[in-house]
Amino acid sequence: MFDSLTTRLTSVFERLTKRGALSEADVNEGLREVRIALLEADVALPVVKDFIAQVKDKAVGAEVTKSITPGQQLIKVVHDHLVETLGADESELSLSVEPPAVVLMAGLQGSGKTTTSAKLAMRLARRDKKRCLLASLDTRRPAAMEQLAVLGKQAGVDVLPIVAGQNAVAIAKRAAETARLEGYDVVILDTAGRLHVDQELMDEVAAVHDISRPAETLLVVDSLTGQDAVNVARQFKARLPLSGIVLTRVDGDGRGGAALSMRAVTGCPIKLIGVGERLEALEGFHPAGIASRILGMGDIVSLVEKAQATVDQKEAERMAAKVQKGAFDLDDLAKQIQQMKRMGGMDGLMGLLPGVGKVKKQLAEAKVDDSMLARQLAIIQSMTKAERKNPKVLNASRRRRIASGSGTTIQEVNRLLKQFQQMSEMVKKIGKLGPKGLLRGLPPGALPPGFPRGGMT
Repeated sequence: MFDSLTTRLTSVFERLTKRGALSEADVNEGLREVRIALLEADVALPVVKDFIAQVKDKAVGAEVTKSITPGQQLIKVVHDHLVETLGADESELSLSVEPPAVVLMAGLQGSGKTTTSAKLAMRLARRDKKRCLLASLDTRRPAAMEQLAVLGKQAGVDVLPIVAGQNAVAIAKRAAETARLEGYDVVILDTAGRLHVDQELMDEVAAVHDISRPAETLLVVDSLTGQDAVNVARQFKARLPLSGIVLTRVDGDGRGGAALSMRAVTGCPIKLIGVGERLEALEGFHPAGIASRILGMGDIVSLVEKAQATVDQKEAERMAAKVQKGAFDLDDLAKQIQQMKRMGGMDGLMGLLPGVGKVKKQLAEAKVDDSMLARQLAIIQSMTKAERKNPKVLNASRRRRIASGSGTTIQEVNRLLKQFQQMSEMVKKIGKLGPKGLLRGLPPGALPPGFPRGGMT
């Protein structure tokens, strides 16, 4: 998401920061390029006009032009206004009501509503330890109820049994009653979608809303539809008391205009974003982190959240114990590669890491991407258990066999083994130092201010 916008804005600010002092003309020139970049990213014109006007008020004043580092100050002004445009306050789901809390999912057909319902149930169950019940109210789309049942099973979440002949309101009543009697914390109602906003659709979803009195009414919109997504949100907002928006398929949206326009145009906060097809690929929307990501500064909050959602705690503790002993084998390396893939792969992680934006092009040219991770994993999986435990036994003939079995080249096998050797040597050094010794051995400035050098307790 935002790839094209990030590239353009990074280029603009790099030129400005290299100039040292900035005149008002320099700032105006830079803001013209920012305006063009936002429009090319499919941000709504009124939003762009307001954004540039607000930034310009501060940018041409003493706060920027008379600053010691005017380029950095301008970036800060743009960053702060991006956060404000996206929604200055983070909006978590509000489910602190007497259970069961009802979450009503609305949206057009094809927006990813059913899949998002399952993703949300899985997120609440895993992250917040909520007992969730999924219910499909879509009596019109063929196999819609069966689709939710399959997704619920994959997510490990209960789904309300299908009863033929019931309408949406009757299903909503049955879901709420079942949840109360069986002790569920959250009920997620997947309502029917249409190809466009029409009277019948709005009447039905409004009736379901009235009977279920949801704690959250979420509109699911496809970010790939650009400004159409914003128009749909505006129309739903006019008829339904929306509490938030879920943007889907943002991983395929290189422009990001819908996200930047949504809050300003509708007044509704974006609460969640879908970043892939996997059921785990649903993230909280952090305006400050997204703004930093747009400006190529990374998004540490989302990175930590993603790690917490995908890292197996027991496996992490086992790995930490091995590292402290200075032990590391190819099975461990394979697990690290699989962990990276679960966290979104190289491309998914690159945008979240600070300062990596500048080297993305070089990494792409060097073919350091998800396909490389898949090939490395294939190489390790083509080895015997003994070879993974003790790579020293890998002579020339074994390496040829592994290359043939994994569909790679001997050069790729050798490269992986060299990388593994370097990692092993580093792990042995860490093991000798111990956790406290390692921290004491770090050079000045390697840790943030106030971080205890004696190690963590």
